[in-house]
Amino acid sequence: MFNNSSKILFLMMMVTGTLITVTSNSWLGAWMGLEINLLSFIPLMSDSNNLKSTEASLKYFLTQALASTVLLFAVILLMLKNFMNSEISESFISMILLSTLLMKSGAAPFHFWFPNLMDGLNWLNALLLMTWQKIAPLMLISYLNLKEILIISVILSVMVGAL
Repeated sequence: MFNNSSKILFLMMMVTGTLITVTSNSWLGAWMGLEINLLSFIPLMSDSNNLKSTEASLKYFLTQALASTVLLFAVILLMLKNFMNSEISESFISMILLSTLLMKSGAAPFHFWFPNLMDGLNWLNALLLMTWQKIAPLMLISYLNLKEILIISVILSVMVGAL
């Protein structure tokens, strides 16, 4: 994996994106860190010799782009609620934020893209996807105040994992 300098550069950018997300003061800054993390992991995934890794990187990009778009929409809704005193409930916005962060982390019930993606990765990329790529979304989930719904997701993850 560390055979050339571009891989090291993308790995360091991935670490930087995670640090930006974790230390961000706002949801917009956290979204920006998640995007840096996403865009630096895709070149690490793709291998020009393996067609499955190219397919996996495309699947990863599409699912993460969908989740990032919905996350940005929820952040904009949250800003509109705070600045314009709109009638959107904060629990609805938090629910959207939680579901997109669960999709980004690959947790149940938004995990259906994850096994297909893992099939096309080598061991080191699979390790990075299952560990480092989950740090930023899980830290953002910990900032939300939706413990009951999070417990449902944890129970679903345990049940699906056991099956």
